[in-house]
Amino acid sequence: MARPGAEENFSDNLDAEKQTVSTAVPFDEAAERALIRRIDLRIIPYLSFLYLLSFLDRVNIGNAKIAGLVTDLHMTDQQYLWTLTIFFFPYAFFEVPSNILLKRLRPSVWIPTIMMAWGTVMTLMGLVKNFEGLLSARFFLGVAEAGLYPGVSYYLSCWYKKREFGLRAAIFFSAATASGAFGGLLAAAISNMEGVGDLPGWAWIFILEGLVTVLAGFASFWLVPDFPDTAKFLTADERAFIIARLQADGQLSAGHHESFNFGRLWNAWKDWKTPVVMVITMGTIGPLYAISLFLPSIIKELGYTSTHAQLLTVPPYVVACFFTVLIGYTADKFGQRGLHSVACLAVSITGCLMNIVSSSGAAVRYAGVFLVAAGLYPVATTVMAWIANNVEGSYKRGIVMATAIAFGNIQGVVSSNIYRARDAPHYLLGHTVVVVYLVIALSACVVFWIALAAENRKRDRGERKYRIKTGTEQEKLELGDMHPDFRYTV
Repeated sequence: MARPGAEENFSDNLDAEKQTVSTAVPFDEAAERALIRRIDLRIIPYLSFLYLLSFLDRVNIGNAKIAGLVTDLHMTDQQYLWTLTIFFFPYAFFEVPSNILLKRLRPSVWIPTIMMAWGTVMTLMGLVKNFEGLLSARFFLGVAEAGLYPGVSYYLSCWYKKREFGLRAAIFFSAATASGAFGGLLAAAISNMEGVGDLPGWAWIFILEGLVTVLAGFASFWLVPDFPDTAKFLTADERAFIIARLQADGQLSAGHHESFNFGRLWNAWKDWKTPVVMVITMGTIGPLYAISLFLPSIIKELGYTSTHAQLLTVPPYVVACFFTVLIGYTADKFGQRGLHSVACLAVSITGCLMNIVSSSGAAVRYAGVFLVAAGLYPVATTVMAWIANNVEGSYKRGIVMATAIAFGNIQGVVSSNIYRARDAPHYLLGHTVVVVYLVIALSACVVFWIALAAENRKRDRGERKYRIKTGTEQEKLELGDMHPDFRYTV
């Protein structure tokens, strides 16, 4: 979470923040660092692995396509696009309810449950015999997967300070890039199982990856910790310390058990920040799905065989993984999430334009794919950290994050239909739509950046003091980020 200066909070200065923590539980700086490292090792690697499985199961249909899925199921190009599209309707719709259930039921129950559900659906997808079966399986995959990304994004924000959250979120989200790289290699290997058990190679992609998810989901009942105030792997003193340091950094809702009511839902939705971040996520997640789903096809149309195209999807994802973590670190270090978001979007736009220019050779267009991935994946996680940093209140943060992500994910309905087979090899329509999305996201980021900075200046001048009625800690807790002492992260 933030320290005074670049990211203001409820503490007047750094010394006051340390004093607040030290009076709660006596932890020195070395003990604090050791505790955070232990939390990192306990939470981040395993959650990243779960997201790798989630993203792999979501987009492996692109690998299955070039392994013969469409031909074997006698599907038209439009039917294939519908199997991509159907996923996003339930996926977007169930994200807000899922985050509410995560808060009410505990992460150690909700996350494993949805994992086992989508792993089962993915496994059964390998047994479908026609378009209708595949369409049904993709629908229920969307229902089951809806809770993981918004849920874990919110969950991580409940463990870390503002200046710590971005890097952790980036490491978690880098699993999406790893799944892209790993997925291409895995698909190339599994597709060689053609004929085993009288099943095609693409079917084994679904079955084996689904079974791994089921096993991971079962293990998650013991491996996913709950929120900091009840996490069993921490001692009572450690739990108290984590809550105290979060509260000192502005998360006054940390450790408080808010009850859910529809008033909290309405307050989250009517906040002026919510529609702005919805537009930002629309412009970042839409292109992310387009590239993830169609990268194997795009590379294949550059003149490579199916297996070669699978393997050539790996390097762009490796580069994207590196920059996702790097940008997460620098955005945390300098506290400039708006600047990092705008820069990443500009890089992705450049890469798309390299693919739009029809005279560009295969090498130039392939290089453009690197730029798209290197900007797009980092900005997705930077934006999530930006949203989490600027929304206070446990239910409110979870609802705003889930709403923004849901609106971004529904763009998959568009993304699934813009890279049409008849537009190969240049895919002008697809690349153009992606550029439009990115320009919209960049514009919204600039607006958000300016608006947050302007609001901070108004609070510095005391123009929001009228909101204080009682001056109590309970009032601070209820007002959350609307309290005059709260400062937004720009």
